[in-house]
Amino acid sequence: MMVVTAQAPGKLYIAGEYAVVETGYPAIIVALNQFVTVTVEKMAKYGSIVSKQYQENSLLWQREGDEMVFDNRDNPFHYILSAIKLTEQYAREQGKPMALYRLYVDSDLDSKDGKKYGLGSSAAVTVATVKALNEFYDLKMTSDQLYKLSAIAHLDVQGNGSLGDIAASVYGGWIAYQSFDKDWLAAERRTHQLSELLKMDWPQLSIELLQAPEALKLLIGWTGSPASTSRLVDKIAIAKAQKQEEYQRFLTDSRETIQSMIAGFRNHSLTVIQKCLRRNRHSLDELARFSEVEIETDALKTMCELAEKAGGAAKFSGAGGGDCGIVLIDRSKQTAGLLKDWTQHNIEPLTFHVHEIV
Repeated sequence: MMVVTAQAPGKLYIAGEYAVVETGYPAIIVALNQFVTVTVEKMAKYGSIVSKQYQENSLLWQREGDEMVFDNRDNPFHYILSAIKLTEQYAREQGKPMALYRLYVDSDLDSKDGKKYGLGSSAAVTVATVKALNEFYDLKMTSDQLYKLSAIAHLDVQGNGSLGDIAASVYGGWIAYQSFDKDWLAAERRTHQLSELLKMDWPQLSIELLQAPEALKLLIGWTGSPASTSRLVDKIAIAKAQKQEEYQRFLTDSRETIQSMIAGFRNHSLTVIQKCLRRNRHSLDELARFSEVEIETDALKTMCELAEKAGGAAKFSGAGGGDCGIVLIDRSKQTAGLLKDWTQHNIEPLTFHVHEIV
């Protein structure tokens, strides 16, 4: 009986959040050593999708008039189904016969007692599914093709976002990422097969693996309240339409800051990286102010203030509204006191490490 297994790591955003949703605006992301694992086993009579973690997944819905409208964007099964559909479409284009299989999903992106850390589980489960089926059908996709197919599958469910977490799950390590032109992709999909799309250069897409300075240590604190990226991005989109001048100023500042930060990585300068992280936190504070969206919660603010006192540069990670904060600190500094302070303020230090894909 044929069995294949594939893994994809989770991620945290370091800097460039919200701006990275726009075409051509960079962010820095890091992959972590927490994984979604997908196992595909060939079956004779029926197929199934099984997950230990996702058995009791709730559905969110709203009213539009008298209609119930479901929001599938936080439901992992929809990402799995989208990944299966598109990978099989690609496989058929390669002349592969379709098979029945049991697809088993296991995740350690959330804690054993079900705490959601905000490590990009929807992206990781998408990438792990595509990678497993790539092997199962012997498709021999390159990393670039895995990224592109996974990005399309994720975009079909989420409808917004930068797809940077997909890049982190495919390439691993520290990444400088810039999103592709989604309007271009939507237009090209109408006239090209998937096989052709995956071979094309995607306008504005940029993925660069970075080398962190030796002195850089990453600390992660979890504030105990999960956040929905999709809905926070929706709220910012409303502010973007209403306050275009302020939004444009935010984008410009974010691009300049992240470009300087990328240069800091290239030059192995922890001082430059920390300075840029603080500047990006300030820009995101401005975005929160004029959009009237709570991005940095009180718990995240406390986490950052304690880290700054200990000599680190800190900010929230990802969409904010809860989840994790990150600290970039010199490896030579003592951090035991900081971690103790976090714990006393109900901030859980997470002992995750950067995951490089060799």
